[in-house]
Amino acid sequence: MTEKEVAVVVGAGPGLGYALVERFAQAGMTVAAVSRKGIAPKLQKGRSTARGYACDATLGDQVKTTFAQVTAELGPPDVVVFNVGTWDRAGIVEISDELFLQAWRTGCFGGFLVGRAAAEAMLPRGRGTILFTGATGSIRGAAGFAAFAVPKFGLRALAQSMARELGPKGIHVGHVIIDGMIGQEGEAPQQGFLRPSEIAEAYYQLHRQKPSAWTHEIDLRPAVEKF
Repeated sequence: MTEKEVAVVVGAGPGLGYALVERFAQAGMTVAAVSRKGIAPKLQKGRSTARGYACDATLGDQVKTTFAQVTAELGPPDVVVFNVGTWDRAGIVEISDELFLQAWRTGCFGGFLVGRAAAEAMLPRGRGTILFTGATGSIRGAAGFAAFAVPKFGLRALAQSMARELGPKGIHVGHVIIDGMIGQEGEAPQQGFLRPSEIAEAYYQLHRQKPSAWTHEIDLRPAVEKF
């Protein structure tokens, strides 16, 4: 009997998070849907299972405990996605210390905690995939978006460093730049929004790549998006 793969989606909220859980489940994986509330999304009939885990990704002890619990209950993770972040818009003189620090803790420090825990779980087996969700702000800091862009820049640097360190050890690290607004499933492409399920498909295909031709970074945008 073939052992089921285990997927861990950290930031399994409505939109892309739910779509990622659904796509991995569609592939027959057992999915740990990790969010602050720990509520697993309902899957379509006939899909594999998803279990909810409550975790604040900015707290190291909670991240370690959650990964230990997932490994004990479901098995060691084969693919981990960090899909947590904030969308804070404010002028530079309007950004409070608290807002900036929380944005960084959520979007960058949380990525470090999850990435480290994923690496610790995968290194003994010498295989696995770790994917980080980026944004336009990962490569361009727009006016009024300093609190958003800084964590995204940092998360991208983290992904690059991890990819160079862990790739030779059999672990595929990828960074996905979402260059546009994520919409609803029913919206037409010409409306200029990315469909969550189609973004999730790109993540899944990254996980399925063979080591001789790994992609580290991709950018996704609607056909009508200017870039």
